[in-house]
Amino acid sequence: QVQLIESGGGLVQAGGSLRLSCAASGLIFGYYAMGWYRQAPGKERELVARISSGGSTRYADSVKGRFTISRDNAKNTVYLQMNNLKPEDTAVYYCAAGATMTSGNAYWGQGTQVTVSS
Repeated sequence: QVQLIESGGGLVQAGGSLRLSCAASGLIFGYYAMGWYRQAPGKERELVARISSGGSTRYADSVKGRFTISRDNAKNTVYLQMNNLKPEDTAVYYCAAGATMTSGNAYWGQGTQVTVSS
């Protein structure tokens, strides 16, 4: 049974930082591309960042230069370091695992809330 468990969300003031973690189990973590997505109230879920099994990364334009995705295959964990947070970053953040950087995601976590106050 595959599980993706996110942690690290919370309430932060604009300009602050948070680090999200996603611990994976039940899959061969190193084989998968991992991604972070977010969904704000009333909006569709959108890609934030993705990292391939080899470490290549891709970011949404809105977070480039502020967010960094990384992975630790020894710990089966993917991270999202979020700096200079803005109120428009407020959303539920989801971790996901897919076969490749361009494929759909086979597995999703339950999400963690990030709220940025102005």
